Formats: sequence, C-alpha cells, structure tokens
Amino acid sequence: MNHYLDIRVLPDPEFECNVLLGALVSKLHRGLVEISADDIGVSFPHHTEKPRSLGELLRIHGSQARINALMESGWLRGMKDHVQISQVCEIPEHVSYRVVSRCQYKTNADRLRRRRMKRRNETWEEAVRHIPDSVERDVKTPFVVVRSASTGNAFSLFILHGDLVQEARKGRFSSYGLSKEATIPWF
Repeated sequence: MNHYLDIRVLPDPEFECNVLLGALVSKLHRGLVEISADDIGVSFPHHTEKPRSLGELLRIHGSQARINALMESGWLRGMKDHVQISQVCEIPEHVSYRVVSRCQYKTNADRLRRRRMKRRNETWEEAVRHIPDSVERDVKTPFVVVRSASTGNAFSLFILHGDLVQEARKGRFSSYGLSKEATIPWF
C-alpha cells in the first residue's frame, strides 16, 4: 500500500455532508465489488467522536495501479459535482498505521426481539426474557448510512479507527475497504 487518493465531499445547500458521504461510500462499495478488490483500503482522516462524524474526507489507499483501475471503472458517476478528487499520490515517509474496521452493535432491543420472534417463532414475552433492555449500547462510533450492493438494503455502517501502531500489517480488505487486521498508513 504505497499510494492514496483523497476525495473531499463539497458543501451542498440541499444535502448534508453525511448524506453525501454515505452515497459516496455506497458507490465505492459497488466499485470495489465490480473490480473484485480486496487490496484497497479506506480511511476518514477528519473523523471525530465529539461530535460524532466521519468528516468530509474519504481517503483511498492501495497501489497506484489498483487505485487507477478503481477510478477508471466509473464508480463516481453521479457524484462528480459533489466531490473534489485529488491526484493519486505516494504515501509520505515515516507514517504511523492503524486498522480501520467495521463495528456492529446491538443498539435496539426491540428490533432484536422482533428478529428473534420471527426466526424462532417465539412470543413477545419469550423474546423479552431472552433479550433484556440491557443489551442496548450507547454508541459513540461515527457511521454512514449506506446501501448494500447485494441486498439493496440501507444500514448504518459504523467505522472504527483503531489505535496508531508503528508497523504495517498485511491482510485483506472487505468490499467496503475495511479490515479487522490489515492496516492503512495514517498521516
């Protein structure tokens, strides 16, 4: 992973930044699926937990050839008026690294109960006994709402930026450019 490309979401009077960022990540997901990429990672250098936001910048990490292949695939159709795209650049020397991964939370006890009722043919009372209100968590992790390429369903994609480390770790990236083990350069 020796190159990167920045895509900045531009201010828009009709759409909030997080809505446009969600559309951008959804399109990126479809683009990564289209080119069968498991060697391209993403990060959000301007993410914050207070306020909870991924910021306006999406950074794509990979080899120059793979980033160019992604950009030539036309995945940005319909977004070009809403974003500013940098050139593909080399990663600076002396950087830190971090894992950028998806986090899945059990955030809504009622939804989990309805799901259990449907899957196990249980009553509401049985589901409540198995899934107490205490399973709900107060989530502070930034997220975007995306649409899955395979199911078409919208969902919240919570994105966790792990601790900084000094050594890169190899691994594969998901079709969202996220990984539980592989690091991306952080600068």
